[in-house]
Amino acid sequence: MKDNKIEPYERVITAMNHRVSDRPPINYIATPEVQIKLKKHLKIDDDEALRQFLGVDIRNVAPRYVGPKGTTGAAGVGADGRDFLGIVWKPVKNEFGTYNEIAFHPLGHMTTVEEVENYNWPSVDWFDFSHLKEEISRLNADRRYAIMYFVGGAFETPWYMRGMERFLMDLVECPEIAEAISRHAMEFYKERAMRVIEATDGQIDIIGSGGDIGTQKGMMLSPGSWRKHIKPYSEQLIRPFKDMGLKTFYHSCGSIVPVIDDFIEMGLDILDPIQPLAAGMEPESLKKGFGTRLTFHGGVDEQELLPRGTAEEVSNEVQRLIDILGKNGGYIVCSAHNIQPDTPVENILAMYEAAKEYRY
Repeated sequence: MKDNKIEPYERVITAMNHRVSDRPPINYIATPEVQIKLKKHLKIDDDEALRQFLGVDIRNVAPRYVGPKGTTGAAGVGADGRDFLGIVWKPVKNEFGTYNEIAFHPLGHMTTVEEVENYNWPSVDWFDFSHLKEEISRLNADRRYAIMYFVGGAFETPWYMRGMERFLMDLVECPEIAEAISRHAMEFYKERAMRVIEATDGQIDIIGSGGDIGTQKGMMLSPGSWRKHIKPYSEQLIRPFKDMGLKTFYHSCGSIVPVIDDFIEMGLDILDPIQPLAAGMEPESLKKGFGTRLTFHGGVDEQELLPRGTAEEVSNEVQRLIDILGKNGGYIVCSAHNIQPDTPVENILAMYEAAKEYRY
């Protein structure tokens, strides 16, 4: 405690232990365009100062990429060009912002497990971990935050490398190829996470993993197929860290109700992002079915409410979500996806003001 205020770390852990403190914990995820727009509007130059202004209780850290020239250490839509996995990303612009989409799947042409095994998989040595301990100490110099490291995933990375249609077909026609890719992805991400934990000397609080397995109406693949072919590898990015005493976080957009119990069994603490317009992901049903066993992260609708609602509607919905998902703790306020460039600044600020002002 400092200045008679709850430490951000304490606020997060209290919520995850299904108790309440002063207010619910808060997190922030947004596109680069939103980051620029918010800082300009608020006349804030520094990303950390923006997080402090918004009341964000979680901080993310990551190793630095020092791998082969001509490649990038970013993965997923944040990448531009050839990433460390061999996936090529190209920017695609619309009227609001720029999004990177896959232009080349490096494993798309392969027909045997042997080809997958012989692929030039990335090395953990392509990443530098030496700065992390000092970075976390600097972040925590005045207040202690909940420090999170996002590992990666054993479903989304494989289909990025293989192509979604091909990977989903593999799960039926040649699951040994799909599983070989998932295993390699898991082993790399797990080893890199262990290096992060070792380099930070116990300063990591939350280990995140993820991969979208849901759509608006249901799961992207059958629960049975996921359990048989994907779950064993996803579990290795959750259970070992849970057993080490860390909190665990998993991200999947869409409706994933049939496998939420599986994630709890795997050792999951925090489910993200709670896409409220997806089938079965209504806050009331989630809290009733899983609220004593999970912490929910997200929930503030980014499909309709944030971009098209009024600031008053946003504020009212945030209060409603806290009343439901945050009853007796177990809720971290955040948007249900990265805040998008078409979201009015007034609505973003309304979301964070409502969360900061809420009192249990």
